[in-house]
Amino acid sequence: MRSIDDLTTRARIRDAAITVFGEQGFGVGVRAIATAAGVSPGLVIHYFGSKDGLREACDDQVRATVKAAKLESVQDPSPTATMRQLAEIEEFAPLMAYLMRSLQAGGPLLRNFFEHMVEDTELYLRAGIASGTVRAVPDIPGMARYIATQNGGGMMMFLQLYAAEHDGPVDYRKALRDYADHMMLPALELYSSGLLADRTMLDAYLHQQAE
Repeated sequence: MRSIDDLTTRARIRDAAITVFGEQGFGVGVRAIATAAGVSPGLVIHYFGSKDGLREACDDQVRATVKAAKLESVQDPSPTATMRQLAEIEEFAPLMAYLMRSLQAGGPLLRNFFEHMVEDTELYLRAGIASGTVRAVPDIPGMARYIATQNGGGMMMFLQLYAAEHDGPVDYRKALRDYADHMMLPALELYSSGLLADRTMLDAYLHQQAE
């Protein structure tokens, strides 16, 4: 059984790796991560087995942190909770950098990570529907996949444009604040009130699918 100190060291290595991966990409070596965590490369391998094992642990931590925040937002959409999350948005900068690196990296790890994102989004939808804060939809898995795709792709596009406009490495703390300042209002309007004035297009699509 591992001691509390072991668990603390493991968490420190994992959190350092999230930051380093986000800043430098997944090609970075174990030695750089060990230096950031203040441990030896051997200790990194001791806890995680390999760099791939470390990345899996980072994936799990990023997902768990985002999941907790999303669940809180759909289960408690009060003004106080919403404003608190907005005030703390810069704290998610290392996680967002890591997420963007994952989306850019491609390959099997991206596919696995994205499928987990879809699963988590479905969980948020079901939690919101159960608590009465989200309207029930007929195809929850389909809606979850759409939202995960739009959110991931939209954030990546925003950050690519942000990097081009600022001519240099992305400061994710500032980028997240800018994203919230520019995107929160239209997103809330779209999700709260919708965009189309009636169901004409939706009903036409459903009719076609039924035939």
